[in-house]
Amino acid sequence: MEIRARYTLIGSFTIAVIAAAFVFVYWLNGSSALRYGTTYQIRFENTVSGLLRGSAVLFNGVRVGEVTALALSSEQPRQVTATIAVDTDVPIRADTKVSIEFQGLMGAPAVSLTGGTSPVPPSAGQGGVLTLVADPDAGQNMTGAVRDVLRHVDAVVTDNSAPLRSLIANLSTFADALGRNSNHVDGIVAGLERLTGGAAKAPPAVYDLTAARAFPAFEKPANAQLTVREPTTLDALASDRIVTRGTRGLTPIADDAKWSDLLPLVFQARVLQSFENAGLLRQSSRPLDGLNADFQLVTEFRKFDLLAGPTPTAEVEFSARLVAADGKVAAAKVFQAEEPAKGTDAAAATAALDAAFGKLAVELVLWTSNAMRGATQG
Repeated sequence: MEIRARYTLIGSFTIAVIAAAFVFVYWLNGSSALRYGTTYQIRFENTVSGLLRGSAVLFNGVRVGEVTALALSSEQPRQVTATIAVDTDVPIRADTKVSIEFQGLMGAPAVSLTGGTSPVPPSAGQGGVLTLVADPDAGQNMTGAVRDVLRHVDAVVTDNSAPLRSLIANLSTFADALGRNSNHVDGIVAGLERLTGGAAKAPPAVYDLTAARAFPAFEKPANAQLTVREPTTLDALASDRIVTRGTRGLTPIADDAKWSDLLPLVFQARVLQSFENAGLLRQSSRPLDGLNADFQLVTEFRKFDLLAGPTPTAEVEFSARLVAADGKVAAAKVFQAEEPAKGTDAAAATAALDAAFGKLAVELVLWTSNAMRGATQG
């Protein structure tokens, strides 16, 4: 008997503990009004899809309570009344906005209360409970909103189906007309580009200097090596632009014309070619690594431009120094030539400059040869 009494006591105690746990859980889930100080009712005029007892109540994003009850109206089928319990110090006003927002990846719904500037609290509804009225679209989720937009778009398309068909037909006709007259359209577009200055620019005209070829008889220096260095000059002449000299100083003569390279490089190449044409191929070259030349020809531009005025004139002027291997200047001279130009355009200017350069190239070759011979014999 004692053993049976002991089992009976243990079983009764276990049942009591389980019952107490159920009661505690029921009290915990159903006593929001006790845990939160103030109760409100919210009247929704639309669906509250997903909202449940125990759903969170947020005020400006902060959780302040939960939903304690949901009820349908027997008189208004679209109306849903939600009872919420919130903290006593939550500043809910008559103009506080009510909506339903969805939180997290699973989209758990929550009642969202936002702001309010009125000092008046909500009015009392049935049973004296303060009542808030939600916005008519408060319960509409993103899917419902998209459906509404699509319905409106479908209605607009349906109402305007005839004009849309006419528009598509006109576009097809216009596209066919463009296809048949594509060549004319290309011509019109090209004409508009030319009219507005947007057409592709023609490639610039490129001009060059001509090396001297005809020389009088002269005595060549024996066993003397010469290097022709790149000339130095002002920045305005150290470019590939053909320039003119006028009241504004040195300015480019045209946007669509240029030398074949930077002018000092063109000058150096044609001077060296002139020495080769004069029979000094083995004795003249550019400065090369490991080459110990007997002499260096050092030149400097002073003028290489078209002088503007009533009579356009090409002016070429440069100094030349023959420098020996020991660094001493063996000879020096200033070369200058002028040549009248037939105009101020790029073709006329370069023709006159080329003629003036040709004269000086002959003089430079003869002078250099004589100076080298005199320096080696002396």
